[in-house]
Amino acid sequence: MHMNRPFSLPDLPPSITESTVLLKKAAQAHRFLAELKGVSGTIPNQGILINTLALQEAKDSSAIEDIITTHDELFQEELFADISSNPAAKEVRRYSTALKKGFELVLKAQLLTNVHILDIQTELEGNRAGFRKKPGTELKSKQTGETIYVPPQNPEDIVRLMDNLEKFINDDDLSTLDPLIKMAVIHYQFESIHPFYDGNGRTGRIINILYLVQKDLLNIPILYLSRYIIQNKGDYYRLLQAVRDKNAWEAWIYYMLDGVEKTARQTIAVVQGIGKAMFDYKHRIREQYKFYSQDLLNNLFSHPYTKIEFLTRDLRVSRLTATKYLDILARDGFLSKKKMGRSNYYINTVLFALLTKVPEA
Repeated sequence: MHMNRPFSLPDLPPSITESTVLLKKAAQAHRFLAELKGVSGTIPNQGILINTLALQEAKDSSAIEDIITTHDELFQEELFADISSNPAAKEVRRYSTALKKGFELVLKAQLLTNVHILDIQTELEGNRAGFRKKPGTELKSKQTGETIYVPPQNPEDIVRLMDNLEKFINDDDLSTLDPLIKMAVIHYQFESIHPFYDGNGRTGRIINILYLVQKDLLNIPILYLSRYIIQNKGDYYRLLQAVRDKNAWEAWIYYMLDGVEKTARQTIAVVQGIGKAMFDYKHRIREQYKFYSQDLLNNLFSHPYTKIEFLTRDLRVSRLTATKYLDILARDGFLSKKKMGRSNYYINTVLFALLTKVPEA
């Protein structure tokens, strides 16, 4: 293979045989996705899951690109964005914002278009560079520094391939492939076009989640595949390249279907854990204090770390009242009180443990 020449990427749809192995794996993945969709509907406020799990996906997706932050730094960034000086945490927050923006766009349009993809990437990168117009983009091995893939370089080819991808995403008459198999194809094609100067990996992983929402396989964007990719990072890059080199679609699609199945199973456990913790907090706080409200509970579970300002905003109470509520809840073990500079913040330790627990592979 000529490593220094741009790859000639064919238009979609590809010629793929949906083998018994793939269809069986797809059925398993669909089963757990359907269960996740059902379980997520049992949480009274969907914003809780979108907030907390989007942050989780943002953290892991950014880690694939070597943007590393701890949960603690990330949750502090949400509280103290104006005084935080942690660039990695700020990047991860931008990913979370881009994911939520994409979700709103797809919900409204019921489509996932190139305009949406450009908006998502702008939110992610903080610039409007758009699709690549200058040649020179190459993907290099982090270990050896050698060029392993040269994506299409001609701006007209990039626009044509992205138009074709947009059609493949939105026009089901173009392909009768199972939607989860289609998702694997879409991800391969987007990463192979590599249409942006930066943020291709993260934008591609947002597209995965939004595609599942667009196809009504999920109601909200809470399936975060990035942790699975981190755990199997070598396979991810190897199998992507094998499709380019040998047209080895089956192994790549199987990998992605396995990712959907395992991630759905893990996310079901997290969502059930959040539901159980909310039920427990609801009953104990309601029994012990007159100030219980659904808005208070939602606040405590929308933010692993909360602060007085969040409570005054969400409950429409005075600063003094909000401080009293949080201090009482911290005193009685519902929250853990911490200090950052002159400000206090409060950790929902049960929620923090659920979000930071490393699932079994």
